[in-house]
Amino acid sequence: MESLHTNGELVTRTHGTGVDVVFLHGWGMNSGAFASFIPYLSDNFRVTTIDLPGFGENAQIVPSPYTVDTLAQYIVNELPDQCVLVGWSLGGLIAQKVALLAPEKLTGLVTIASTPRFIAGPCWPGIAADLLSMFETQLEKNYQKTLERFLAIQAMGSKTAKQDIKAIREQITQFPDPAEEALKKGLRILSSEDMRQDVGRITTPTLRLYGRLDSLVPTSGIDRICELHPQADTVVLPHASHAPFISHPQQTADILFRFAAGVYQQKAS
Repeated sequence: MESLHTNGELVTRTHGTGVDVVFLHGWGMNSGAFASFIPYLSDNFRVTTIDLPGFGENAQIVPSPYTVDTLAQYIVNELPDQCVLVGWSLGGLIAQKVALLAPEKLTGLVTIASTPRFIAGPCWPGIAADLLSMFETQLEKNYQKTLERFLAIQAMGSKTAKQDIKAIREQITQFPDPAEEALKKGLRILSSEDMRQDVGRITTPTLRLYGRLDSLVPTSGIDRICELHPQADTVVLPHASHAPFISHPQQTADILFRFAAGVYQQKAS
């Protein structure tokens, strides 16, 4: 059973019962992206999904300035106490910021296909700067087409790429379109945010989950991230790309379950 909550500033949705796990989606998406994944979890967890400000059911809330700090603060205000926060892609950037701003709210932090800095730079593998500029230019002309291209890049390499793209597209179109401002500023965050100096200060038990075939968060950068945040556990799914919870839902659910069980056990002892 699903319940819709509108008592805070943001709309949130909750499914299942058990330990609280909260999901944040990536750029251009909304919580619909997790629709087919939630059934793998809701027997063991109370799963809350929150559309980021400017996206999905929160499309009408576009904070100014539209920054990682502001978005993280909005999310902190909606979190149940002692939850495991899971951030996918851009959502992972915001989740890392939440762990720095409000560690007392979290029992665990999971990033899926995310990084402290998305854009490539000297000795830092990532998204080519000209690819992001191309998206910014295309966005001006046609959001739907830009999103299609972004989805195609996310699924690239996965054996089930076509089905993955179709699944995400169908799931996110059940929700309202994002605000144009949030799309633009969200891309700006992907191309400018750099949390490499900060992630080593995250004290929340952390799991970083990657897909080996991901071209947006290339595996060649994983060692760099490990050096910056050595306390985090790292799992790389060998046949997954940027959306492992779509291409490998059971595997991803098992990994999340083991991590959550571990952090709650630690807490209990």
